[in-house]
Amino acid sequence: MQIRSIEMTEIRLPLVHFFETSFGRTYERRIILVRVEDTEGAEGWGEVTCGEGPGYSDEWTDSAWVTAEKILAPMVVGKEVENATGVWSLMKWARGHRMAKSGIETACWDLEAKKLGVPLWRHLGGVNQVIECGVSIGIQDNVPQLLEKIRVELEAGYKRIKIKISPSWDYDVIKAVRAEFGDILLMGDANSAYTLDDIDLLKSLDEFELMMLEQPLPYDDIIDHAKLQAQIKTPICLDEPIKSPEDARKAIELKSGKIINLKNGRVGGHTQSKLVEKICRENGIPVWCGGMLESGIGRAHNIAISTLEGYTMPGDVSASKRYWHEDVIEPAVEVSPEGTITAPDGPGIGFEIKRDRIEKATVRSVVIK
Repeated sequence: MQIRSIEMTEIRLPLVHFFETSFGRTYERRIILVRVEDTEGAEGWGEVTCGEGPGYSDEWTDSAWVTAEKILAPMVVGKEVENATGVWSLMKWARGHRMAKSGIETACWDLEAKKLGVPLWRHLGGVNQVIECGVSIGIQDNVPQLLEKIRVELEAGYKRIKIKISPSWDYDVIKAVRAEFGDILLMGDANSAYTLDDIDLLKSLDEFELMMLEQPLPYDDIIDHAKLQAQIKTPICLDEPIKSPEDARKAIELKSGKIINLKNGRVGGHTQSKLVEKICRENGIPVWCGGMLESGIGRAHNIAISTLEGYTMPGDVSASKRYWHEDVIEPAVEVSPEGTITAPDGPGIGFEIKRDRIEKATVRSVVIK
């Protein structure tokens, strides 16, 4: 494989509904799409999944744009590698910036699968073409509004409900959800909103028998999470601190949690996701695919990687219509009445790119040759 050019395009997509976490409220997504083309004219698409600001991670739209354009893309363009796996190594000199790297790397995987004429999910080594889906529901203006949103998603067939929590939006909210919906598969995502000083509150959540409590403590921590996990029954799911296979290994050895949310962009793309999945699977740690409010291109990559054997829990891979009035792929991602998505059989990501939709949403674009 030899990449001749990398095209970066920033698009802006308004969300159907605002999405709020402990970081803040989002109404519109600024998304960087990546299109790679090889020396034979074949193309592949990827997406940089970082947020608009450095709240979730230290990457954000503007930093990723500069890093990808000025540093990462020149490392890849014109270089020859045996296959898509080698693209990660081309960018290894640059420390961090995994979401920017992922946009380029996943596009190369899409390109390679298309040239081979195989679905990306099979090319990655996937074994489960049908994946179970959950939804993530942000902090709402009031509890009745939250309950109504949960009702809508359950009626749509989703297998698992994740609600964002934060101080003052936790115990009583979860209690209300349990009272209304009984023993549904329910989890709470704290996005690092608590510390060990809140241990009594976090212990009290055990009574609700949550599937998991995601990232309750600081974003870069695996030490205090081990202390917390030893004192609560609810399984802790690690998110932000797992950026590499080594991070996963160390967290497992420390017993920092019992589940890992494996976000493709956060670890740097498919090559690294496959390594993290392998480590977790061999150690009996379930993983599931987290979401970053991706467009259909990033969502398609999430579907593909979620077919690997170790992804045993419903992920945040839901229908396009939950987020976008019009997606950038066709057909749009749909969820069955049983709460599942079937990975497409077409080559590469298996979806067609709606170039006219992208053009209308574009605010800037650059080609690195």
